[in-house]
Amino acid sequence: MAKIEPNMNEWLAEAKASENAAQCGMFLTHNGVVRITPKAQVREGVEGLGKIAKVEFSYDEAGLAAAVEEALTWEGIYFVKVWLNEGVCEVGDSLMYVMIGGDIRPRVIDALQNLVGKIKSELVVEKEIMQA
Repeated sequence: MAKIEPNMNEWLAEAKASENAAQCGMFLTHNGVVRITPKAQVREGVEGLGKIAKVEFSYDEAGLAAAVEEALTWEGIYFVKVWLNEGVCEVGDSLMYVMIGGDIRPRVIDALQNLVGKIKSELVVEKEIMQA
């Protein structure tokens, strides 16, 4: 693992102590992990690709900061925190943690999906390294 993972209990304590915590009726967390199955197989059904050994992972720091700030402007969203790994990560290592706090479940679920989608599609670079 390239970076030390955050502690979700500490994140939740921080979220519940934040300035807008009283507005939040839900906190939702996402943990993205390196899996052994190649992305093309999972998403597109391409078979026979082999197994993942490692992932080289990097991201756009400025873009991530802007994405977090944008998410805080979405209706009903009052807390956003993101951690991204970097470097060479092994199968089972965490690549991403995202925590969203908001007023009602549908907004928090949508916000988490939108933010994770933006991060994955626009802000990270993942290079799958196959097993020999």
